[in-house]
Amino acid sequence: MQCSKTPASQRRPLSQLQHPREAIRQFTPNWFAATMGTGVLALALAQLPLQVPGLHLLAEGLWWFTIFLFLLFSAAYAARWMLFFDEARRIFGHSTVSMFFGTIPMGLATIINGFLLFGVPRWGQGVVSLAEVLWWLDVALSLACGVLIPYMMFTRQEHSIDQMTAVWLLPVVAAEVAAASGGLLAPHLLEAHSQWVVLVTSYVLWAFSLPVAFSILTILMLRMALHKLPHESMAASSWLALGPIGTGALGMLLLGSDAPAIFAANGLPGIGEIAAGLGLVAGITLWGFGLWWMLMAVLITRRYLRAGIPFNLGWWGFTFPLGVYALATLKLASTLNLSFFSIFGSVLVLALAIMWLIVAKRTVQGAYKGELFVSPCIAGLAK
Repeated sequence: MQCSKTPASQRRPLSQLQHPREAIRQFTPNWFAATMGTGVLALALAQLPLQVPGLHLLAEGLWWFTIFLFLLFSAAYAARWMLFFDEARRIFGHSTVSMFFGTIPMGLATIINGFLLFGVPRWGQGVVSLAEVLWWLDVALSLACGVLIPYMMFTRQEHSIDQMTAVWLLPVVAAEVAAASGGLLAPHLLEAHSQWVVLVTSYVLWAFSLPVAFSILTILMLRMALHKLPHESMAASSWLALGPIGTGALGMLLLGSDAPAIFAANGLPGIGEIAAGLGLVAGITLWGFGLWWMLMAVLITRRYLRAGIPFNLGWWGFTFPLGVYALATLKLASTLNLSFFSIFGSVLVLALAIMWLIVAKRTVQGAYKGELFVSPCIAGLAK
């Protein structure tokens, strides 16, 4: 079933709708982008090399807030499917909103990483079992998004090169984020076989995602060269391309650091050393590519700002890609022991925190007014 896009002039804020239940009726997966941005800020703040009193506690508080948001949004979206099933299923035919299914497993991944970063020091090794179960759930969701959404693009949705944006990346990058989470999880597992399974699975997830993401990036560059920039409402999408690049670098660095010990424990010590070297080289290479794209995104955003950028939930696209790139930078700093990466990574985290404050404030205001509860598939239907 094909959904048509509805002009902003036809959208009605929640305060003008007949019943508060419209917030459920109009709820879309776009909201899970807020869990991605909040979760990655929590992880980035906790890994800053700066010794600031209360910083780690603030990061842990943001992680708890991410859990709250994820549970709240999951309940709201589940309620929509139960109460408004016929309208909810229209999302599968929508060429833009359906892409945001990928934000669900990526938001969950930040929570899983938080269990390892905050939960293990606070509650002990028992938390790792919960993180492992959630990680396998995240893997399943990521694989489903990475296959089913592109399949619907090929069979049910209508797309054109001039209307293409970087949101195409969202469903396929989820597996790459799960791979990076697997790199964090594997060393915490007690059994060598479990570590081996998670590590190999993470490499598969990385390969499952990155080549497809880079294929999309190639098309995206061609699209922008031929048809110039997307509409101002999609301004934040220029940063989404930094996501798979930064996550790809982070994933290679994390998996490479795990490889020597885990490969050796499973009878392949030589290959583990090779994997570590390849991971470092790949991480540095992808980081360099990410630097180019980040600078390009800054210039594009500056151009958009001249004309004004209307606020929408897509603004959360400014946060997560910058966050994973910052995490990759800090990982390079600890691996290479180079102060440049440490300083630059800290600057990126500061920029992330400022952007999060701006977007979070605008999101709270928009949600209170009801302006952000809009499902494009049904926005033009009679209420």
